[in-house]
Amino acid sequence: MTENSFIVTDPVGVGLHVYEWLPDPDVAVRGIVQISHGMCETAARYARFAAALTGAGYAVYAQDHRGHGRTAGKVNLLGDVGEDGFYWMRRNLLQVAAIAMSRHEGQPIFLFAHSMGSFLAQKIMCEEGGDVYAGYILSGTNGPRSMLGLAESVASIQYRLQGPLHRSVLLNSLVFGNYNRGFSPVRTAFDWLSSDPAEVDLFIKDSFCGAICTTRFFRDFFQLLRELHTRESLRTLCTDKPVYLFSGDKDPVGMNGQGLLRLAAIYRERGIRDVEHRLYPGGRHEMLNEVNRDQVTADVLDWLARHLPADSMVLESTAT
Repeated sequence: MTENSFIVTDPVGVGLHVYEWLPDPDVAVRGIVQISHGMCETAARYARFAAALTGAGYAVYAQDHRGHGRTAGKVNLLGDVGEDGFYWMRRNLLQVAAIAMSRHEGQPIFLFAHSMGSFLAQKIMCEEGGDVYAGYILSGTNGPRSMLGLAESVASIQYRLQGPLHRSVLLNSLVFGNYNRGFSPVRTAFDWLSSDPAEVDLFIKDSFCGAICTTRFFRDFFQLLRELHTRESLRTLCTDKPVYLFSGDKDPVGMNGQGLLRLAAIYRERGIRDVEHRLYPGGRHEMLNEVNRDQVTADVLDWLARHLPADSMVLESTAT
């Protein structure tokens, strides 16, 4: 695998740090996988997953979202995505997708999206430009949930009282405070991420992970979540693209699998004929970092291979 990185400036002047992982020169590129990482983490954490993808012939691209990782640049700038940040994060994904496709002309591109990144992907599936992707893989995701209007109101009040850049311990606690409930023993505040202590420790030790986000971030995030599954939004859902949903059945973000099952049902009801889902017994939020991660990765590679367009597989056969 060859690893590169580059900076892309978006239309409002934010410089996006983009990781590029490519197969070895003797491995034919058969497709592109773009990664949309989760909240309060960085795309660099997906290097191991990228190694498996490139080994199977996929070119991999992943930017640090605005307010995250090397796009934020400094630790004290983490956790704020700017004005209309969630809109721009979606536009940024499409911007980087266009660059990836220009570098690998004719190859299909799939969007692998985890947690917060998966909610961005869910919105893209209902927006102009979402049909650029050959398929969607959503990890650690969720469907409709209650109390989002109340959460948005609380965030809006704190935004007005303490300003957009206030680091909200209150809202952070509302989002993450109960995520360790049900796990015992509890060793750290982030045990809900994975049952592998070494992976949890790597997250904690990473200075680009675990920041407390701003009131502006939470307000806009709650608004995005509230809009995702409305009739108006789902009316424009792209229904001709395959979707693969997976998570652990102990993932608190997806309500221990119930949210993922509900989302799969919604997509089928709305006309997506190719929807697959998988819940891993005992798995927590980050299945790519779970103790059975090799099997999880193999399942993703299997899904990708089965969903490559016929002309892409012809190109692969010709190249080999």
